[in-house]
Amino acid sequence: MPQPFELPEFYMPYPARLNPNLEGARAHSRAWARDMDMIDVPQNGKVIWDQDDLDSHDYALLCSYTHPDAPGPELDLITDWYVWVFYFDDHFLELFKRTRDIAAAREYLDRLRAFMPVDGAITETPTNPVERGLADLWTRTTPSMSADWRRRFVESTKNLLDESLWELANINEGRLANPIEYIEMRRKVGGAPWSANLVEHAVGAEVPAAIASSRPMHVLRDTFADGVHLRNDLFSYEREVLDEGELSNGVLVFEKFLDIGTQEAAEAVNDLLTSRLHQFEHTALTEVPPLLDEHGIDPASRLGVLAYVKGLQDWQSGGHEWHMRSSRYMNNGGAPGAGVLGGPQGLGTSAARIARSLAMTHRQRARSFTHVPFQQVGHVSHPPLRMPFKSRLSPHLERSRENAVSWSHKMGIIDEVPGLWDEEKTRAYDLALCSSGIHPDADLEALDLSTHWLVWGTYGDDYYPVLFGRTGDMAGAKALTERLSQFMPLDGEPTPVPVNALERGLADLWERTAGPMAPDARLAFRRAVDDMTESWLWELGNQYQNRIPDPVDYIEMRRKTFGSDMTKSLCRIGHGKSVPDEVYRSRAVQSLELAATDYGWMINDVFSYQKEIQFEGEIHNMVLVVQNFFDCGPEIAMKIVGDLMEGRMRQFEHAVAVELPAMFDDFDLDTDARTTLIGYAEELQNWMSGILVWHQDCLRYDEPHLRKHFADSPGAAGSPPTPQRLRGPSGLGTASTRIVPRQGPVSAHSVVGVHAH
Repeated sequence: MPQPFELPEFYMPYPARLNPNLEGARAHSRAWARDMDMIDVPQNGKVIWDQDDLDSHDYALLCSYTHPDAPGPELDLITDWYVWVFYFDDHFLELFKRTRDIAAAREYLDRLRAFMPVDGAITETPTNPVERGLADLWTRTTPSMSADWRRRFVESTKNLLDESLWELANINEGRLANPIEYIEMRRKVGGAPWSANLVEHAVGAEVPAAIASSRPMHVLRDTFADGVHLRNDLFSYEREVLDEGELSNGVLVFEKFLDIGTQEAAEAVNDLLTSRLHQFEHTALTEVPPLLDEHGIDPASRLGVLAYVKGLQDWQSGGHEWHMRSSRYMNNGGAPGAGVLGGPQGLGTSAARIARSLAMTHRQRARSFTHVPFQQVGHVSHPPLRMPFKSRLSPHLERSRENAVSWSHKMGIIDEVPGLWDEEKTRAYDLALCSSGIHPDADLEALDLSTHWLVWGTYGDDYYPVLFGRTGDMAGAKALTERLSQFMPLDGEPTPVPVNALERGLADLWERTAGPMAPDARLAFRRAVDDMTESWLWELGNQYQNRIPDPVDYIEMRRKTFGSDMTKSLCRIGHGKSVPDEVYRSRAVQSLELAATDYGWMINDVFSYQKEIQFEGEIHNMVLVVQNFFDCGPEIAMKIVGDLMEGRMRQFEHAVAVELPAMFDDFDLDTDARTTLIGYAEELQNWMSGILVWHQDCLRYDEPHLRKHFADSPGAAGSPPTPQRLRGPSGLGTASTRIVPRQGPVSAHSVVGVHAH
């Protein structure tokens, strides 16, 4: 039977190396799997693996390639973990995915948590090979690691196990995820963050706790995970989709979402894989070194971080070689030069493969750095935007409009920087209209507070590019960002004297908003504001490099630049204590929030495209990011963004109709908690509809307004040279031309909306 597609040309700039302890790991893993009853022992009457299965999959080879420098005993341990995780995957498939027994699957997964205690000994008795293997591995692995590492490893292992239910639920519903949801959930269910934790153990160096939760380390982990998972999706499409009826596969997701053929979908997935690996390299080279300096990481720990980064690189190249050899995957038609070990070996041939890999992906990398700013894009028609929720406006809108102008004068926002904001612009931007739609039931005081946060955030978003972007003054931007944090005291600490409108505005808003909060809520809120202001530095860094962001990195950072985390923080505080914290961390609530968040900021990117690309010379816009990734025109990119928005809206509706009710029962929530969360969903509905109304009715994106207020912009007159396309009319760029768009009371702590580009 022919393969469903030919494997694409993979980006792989690192040579794979083989651990010399391979044969020892093979012998050890065979004995260990038998000791755990994984071989030839029926489970519910079904033998999951026999000896030939284990031998042909050759997990010792996988680990010998992905951990080439691990000593023999360490390689044995790592190999046992991978035998366990792949056995779990097949065990879960046979017992629950094929039978679609969600209740039994949930009970099965809940028991596994007992075999991963962060502290103390295991007290449960294993009843099946998965439990038995986990208990053995946990006991052998955790004693040498810190409590911080154990907590991180528990979280990634629980995600790997628990999110199997997400895959099972989608199979039962026949539901295919949208691309954004898929990438996020695949990280959890695919297990690569779990693999990244094991890399720390294998190289004998933990990521220091002081930087483990920083953006650069998150990006390294997530890009590593996406690279591993997307590669696996390409190799496993035939087995998963055609044999197992699986829906959790990136090639299938792209195939259906973009309405293109399987081969073109595979090429698109490979392009995204390449982009994620480029992002990994960019972060490792440009963001990690300053992070280590900023936190004063000692020399030994620095070497440990470098060993960790190198370990992640080894995993990518070694994992690729294993996929090319394992009988578990489709690999008979590997692309020429893709790294098949049966071909010529030695340093010369390895270098040749690397050179070919770099050459084949050069154009994709180059596109991200060769954008010509201030292009005459003109008006690009918006895609149809479905808004199923009726919008309402506050009766206090007119008074709040005037109060916003008065507050802006008082804080110095109006006329502080010549040409930036004046009273005419403040009225034309009409941010009171936005807060009025987001919070139609708020009293005047709460509505004013919401409006003033919107004014402050939008002004800050305009201020940073003008004051720092045009001059490349990253040091000045960083200094201001650090000062802004000082205007948000947690426990009455003294604050500096404000010297500009941003500082005055934040000091005023913090006192009015955070003053009545409990200490833990105040801390969470400050973190959210800090995340937003620090994300403005990320934008400046890309602008300085003239670098259009990777699509996934853009989506995840856009949530911060849009102020979405700040919105969620204050909304949750307004809910009181009726909802347990673990409920907010549940898949259902996160699905609800992220779907709404993405719909909101994509509204902004659709409406602001001409303003940002033509008049401001910006590069942070989803339409431009899609243009760059698919190498297509703005009209096609706009349609794709519209499809993404529709996918996110459908996901929001699915979360409300299906996921929330199921989660209520899973957590056995009382009436108050259920009512609060239903009200939260309604708040998010108002948030989305209010944002859309504002974009449709304000003048911030109106072309005559833009030409008047950006008269000195290079984009206002004349046409800079348009860069040559780096790829011709064949491939995904042309395939995408076939895409057709598819068609409660508010508390004072629920007042923050968003800020707009």
